[in-house]
Amino acid sequence: MYDKAGIVDLARALHARDVELISSGGTARVIAEAGIPVTDVAAFTGFPAMLGHRVVTLHPKVHGGILADRDDPSHQADLEAYDIGTIDLVVGNLYPFASDPSIELIDIGGPTLVRAAAKNHQYVTILVDPADYALVLDELAADGSTSLPTRRMLARKAFAHTAAYDAAIVGWFDEQLAADSVAAGATPDPLPPTIHLALERAQDLRYGENPHQQGARYRVTGTRTWWDAVVQHSGLALSYLNLFDADAAWRLVHDLGDRPAVAIIKHANPCGVSIHDDLAVAYEQAFACDPRSAFGGIVALNRPVDDATVAAIEAAAQADVIIAPSYGPGVIERLIAKRKNTRLLSAPDPASAPLTLRPLSDGYLVQQNHYFGSRPADWRVVTDRQPTDTELVDAELAWRLCSYVTSNAIVLVKDGTAWGIGAGQQNRVESGMLAAGKADGRAAGGACASDAFYPFRDGVDAAADAGAVVVIQPGGSVRDEETIAAANERGLCMIFTGERQFRH
Repeated sequence: MYDKAGIVDLARALHARDVELISSGGTARVIAEAGIPVTDVAAFTGFPAMLGHRVVTLHPKVHGGILADRDDPSHQADLEAYDIGTIDLVVGNLYPFASDPSIELIDIGGPTLVRAAAKNHQYVTILVDPADYALVLDELAADGSTSLPTRRMLARKAFAHTAAYDAAIVGWFDEQLAADSVAAGATPDPLPPTIHLALERAQDLRYGENPHQQGARYRVTGTRTWWDAVVQHSGLALSYLNLFDADAAWRLVHDLGDRPAVAIIKHANPCGVSIHDDLAVAYEQAFACDPRSAFGGIVALNRPVDDATVAAIEAAAQADVIIAPSYGPGVIERLIAKRKNTRLLSAPDPASAPLTLRPLSDGYLVQQNHYFGSRPADWRVVTDRQPTDTELVDAELAWRLCSYVTSNAIVLVKDGTAWGIGAGQQNRVESGMLAAGKADGRAAGGACASDAFYPFRDGVDAAADAGAVVVIQPGGSVRDEETIAAANERGLCMIFTGERQFRH
């Protein structure tokens, strides 16, 4: 048993009810040191622990006593013939394998005990969670036994426990096999042949995507995520979309480099992003990108919120969520006074899993998580005009932002601020029109990014009409020569990244 919390109190309460206790190893020692009579498994079976403690409880006297159908005459005959007594309660839990994986921590006897007791829950109570000890003791005190619904609930919990344990082991083997591939000079397959998820409910949410839907946040069983370290200082309870959008905003603002940055997300899309040496200015400019959309949005800041930034927030529209690393003295109180319903969160740096899963109606789509495979050193300038250093910085920011915008995506950036973002249109021209309309001339002299290649020159003309002097796109269209010629005609610099960045 790994988690021994409450085991002494449980053992003492069971002993007081004249329950014979059988245990092994460290658990038996803890119970005995508390002065509670306990029989060691070796004395119970007549066989000592062997093979370096790999075989302890794997014995017919143990598993026969657990698995016997008390209403089956043949089972009763076997018990009598081999002098096996029945076992009514099994208490055990498994090592959190993911925290320190190794071959020796792949337990055999423990999962077998847990599964055997859960299988025979018609007669046997299985406890894998110390939080359930009180429930069982209360039922024993009231009725002398546990109820079938309770045993069924505990059995379900037990199988979930072993499933999570096995899933962690499979994940460890995936890591070992990937390392084997690298050692052999091969590229490991990023997509495993099977995926095994065991998730536990970590946070109940105010509601799901809509108020009539229930929602919750889950995490891999036995682990903690960066979301578990988030502190909510004020505001209403978080909803499904609050978490979904805040997660996107927090990842984006941490993907913008080392300077102070602000990202405002609305319905999973950025509606304002700015980088500036002064955080308050970054917020003002991010908000100015699209004030109408920013109302009720998610604001993420990658620096502690100071008084100057609070003043800028107070002068702007209501946000549903503000997420930052921390808040200066008195800042939270000021924000509560001005925005009492805004959820104020402080959070550590975000993290992400290597794979993303998205449900289909009868299955899942799985892919590697978002990343940039193409770096600026890999990009090609394909026009006569070359970018200046300042223009290249804007182009890099616009390209990075594009990957966070729902396709088709067009982003217009000037001097570290995304003045125009066109998202989610069925054609690239209309996305460009949206971006240009929002920028309203403020991106003149800046960069325009497209998340996929321009199939026709009209997109290039739209970028030039919006005032862009640099266009950055993947390239790869059969009409690339036409779009390059159009860029040269309009006096633009065009950069090919060689990599599409769709997001759906």
